[in-house]
Amino acid sequence: MVPVLRELAKRPRQFELHNIISWQHDDLLSPLLELFDVEVHHGLKIERDRQSLDELIAKLLSELTPTLEKIAPDAVLVQGDTATAFAGALAAHHQRIPVVHVEAGLRSGNRYSPFPEEMYRQMITRLATYHMAATTSNVEVLRAEAVPDEFIYLTGNPVVDAVKQVLAEKEPSKDTALLIDRLRGQRTIVLTTHRRENFGPVMRTHLSILRDFVEAHEDVSLVFPVHPNPAVRAECEELGMSGPRIHLVAPMIYPDFVHLLNAAWLIASDSGGVQEEVPTLRKPLLVLRENTERPEVVESGFGRLVGAQPHRLAEMLRELDAGGLWLRTVERADNPFGNGDSGRRIVDAISDFLMKTSEQRLLA
Repeated sequence: MVPVLRELAKRPRQFELHNIISWQHDDLLSPLLELFDVEVHHGLKIERDRQSLDELIAKLLSELTPTLEKIAPDAVLVQGDTATAFAGALAAHHQRIPVVHVEAGLRSGNRYSPFPEEMYRQMITRLATYHMAATTSNVEVLRAEAVPDEFIYLTGNPVVDAVKQVLAEKEPSKDTALLIDRLRGQRTIVLTTHRRENFGPVMRTHLSILRDFVEAHEDVSLVFPVHPNPAVRAECEELGMSGPRIHLVAPMIYPDFVHLLNAAWLIASDSGGVQEEVPTLRKPLLVLRENTERPEVVESGFGRLVGAQPHRLAEMLRELDAGGLWLRTVERADNPFGNGDSGRRIVDAISDFLMKTSEQRLLA
């Protein structure tokens, strides 16, 4: 959202911005907000260890409702498919405030994968008035679900803007720069995994195959920024993920992570955000999932779906090790998520429909 916030800030005579932050994983978020100079106008108090999704949604709604009543905004922007985005859309809908959904129209086709995000994004579509779609495929999904064309805007994805801005404006921290320097001359695999549907045997299998691949190849290293979820840490401890070329590191602030991805030979991840980032970085991605709501990353050639079968991941690693055609395809493929001007296009769209709404009120 940073590219969108930056563009809104350029138009102070037109927009008054109120940033509402849920403060989940505040240890990760605070440095990022400071780095990009994002002001927190309203902070929610919802964090608690091991709370259920029901408890989380209830807390979000109880905090968001009075906050929106106080602000009385002309529109509420939500991004993606998180519990916070869904609760924000629902709270705004209850107060008849138009909802703008950034990154609209993503679908995996399986309501339980990714869980619970797949249903959150579908429900946000039903609650939203304006839909900022990243790709033409996203537009077609929305049309197929009877969203009127006049409320759909093809904008690209602002993650492209964000990645380009980070590489141009932000240097990696000293520790990350030292790590990247240590890895020079190695083929570096960057791993992220944290999805609920992968907890247990699936994640354990992925980790063990990657560990074995690194141990069998002296020129390969693995860097794994371990998610703070206790379930992920437990899997690493149980498998004994360690070794001179296996680096388990703390979660990284965004610029460090982007620079690490940019230095990678291969990326393996079950993250939706990483799927959107690799085309800008022109890196091959093994998607550690059975399906994806971002089929464009596979169709464009940047990503390949691994699925839950262990032999698939092992086979793909062997193919990459042999220097197959895929690596050359990635170097030539087009970015399906835009050119880096999505922040401006989204704010232009917001300006357009708010102007129309204002004119309609005057006529009424």
